Amino acid sequence: MEENQITSLSISEDLYGLYTATARELPEPDLHILTSGALRIPVHSSILASVSPVLENMIDRPRKHRSSERVIPILGVPRDAVVAFLRFLYSSRCTAEELEKYGIHLLAMSHVYYVPQLKQRCSKVLVERLTIENVVDVLQLARMCDAPDLYVKCMKLVANHFKAVEKTEGWQFLQDHDPWLELQILQFMDEAESRKKRTRRLREAQSTYLELSEAMECLEHICTEGCTSVGPYDAEPKKKKKEPCSKFSMCEGLQQLFRHFATCKKRVNGGCLRCKRMWQLLRLHASICDQPDSCRVPLCRQFKLKMQQQEKRKDDARWKLLVRKVVSAKAISSLALPKRKRSDQELQLQDQTHKHGIRSFIF
Repeated sequence: MEENQITSLSISEDLYGLYTATARELPEPDLHILTSGALRIPVHSSILASVSPVLENMIDRPRKHRSSERVIPILGVPRDAVVAFLRFLYSSRCTAEELEKYGIHLLAMSHVYYVPQLKQRCSKVLVERLTIENVVDVLQLARMCDAPDLYVKCMKLVANHFKAVEKTEGWQFLQDHDPWLELQILQFMDEAESRKKRTRRLREAQSTYLELSEAMECLEHICTEGCTSVGPYDAEPKKKKKEPCSKFSMCEGLQQLFRHFATCKKRVNGGCLRCKRMWQLLRLHASICDQPDSCRVPLCRQFKLKMQQQEKRKDDARWKLLVRKVVSAKAISSLALPKRKRSDQELQLQDQTHKHGIRSFIF
C-alpha cells in the first residue's frame, strides 16, 4: 500500500499537463481514480465533469455512505494509459508517444467516457498505423467504439489485401469467434467490386459519349472549313498545311467515311454498314443542331423535319437518351477548355454558320 501511495504522488506531480503556476492554483483533489495495479490518482471532480458527461453522471451518483471516499475505477487498461487519458481531460493535450503506445486504449476510453476530441485524434493515429497484422483487431475495436472513419479504412485495407489478411492470426480468431463481422467484411468486398464494375461501365459509356461529341465537332469542322481532303466546294482543302488539325485522328476517319458514302452503291438498298453509320452520325448531328436553316452539314434540315414529324414515336426514347448524353458530354468537354479559347470557338462557329448555306462537297 505504501508503494502505491508513493507512485501516486510521483505521477500526480505531472498529471495535469498544466504549467506549474496554473497547477498550484487548483484546489485540493476531491476524487480518486482507481487503475489497474491498485494505483489511486487524485483528481478534481469539477474538471472531469466539465469534459465528460459520463464521468459527470458517475460523480453525481449518490453514495451509500456520505463519509465514504469517492473513487471511480477505470480498470482493464494499463495505468499509464489512464494517466494519459486524465492528462488530456485536464489540458486537451496528448503526446505523440502516448498516442502511438496507447492509441487503442485511449480510443476505448474516449468512447466509453464520451470525449469526442480525443476519439477523433486516436482514430486518425490508428489509421496512419494500420498494418496487415493489426487491421482485424483495429477493425473490431472500431466497430465496438463506433469510429466510422477508422472502420471504413480498415475495411478498405482488408478488401485490398485480403489474401494477406486471411493468413493472419487476427483473421483466424475472427472466423472462430465473430462470424457476423466476417460476413460484413465479405459483403463489403462484394459491394466494392460491384461499385468498381459499375464505375468502369460508366467510364466506358462516358468515353463513348465524348467520342461521339468529338465526332460531331469534327463533322461541323469538315463541312464548314474543310480538312485535309474533304470540305465544301468553295473552301480549298488544306493539303499544304504541314500539321493536321488538333483532332485529326477523328477527322481522318470521318473523311474516309464521307468518301465512301459519296461513292458507295450499296447504300441505296440499305446494305452497307459504313453508310448506316454515316446516316446515324448525320441524324445525331441534326438532333443536336439548333441552326438547321444555316447549317452546312448535309441533310441536317431534312433530318430535323423528319424528327419533328416522328417525335411522338415511343421507339425513339433510347435515341433521345443518347442525344442528351452526347449533349451533356459536349458541355462538359467545352467547360474543360480555357474561357478565352472557348469564347473564340463559339464566335468563329456562329460566324461560319450564319455566313453560308448548304453547299456541295469536294473529295
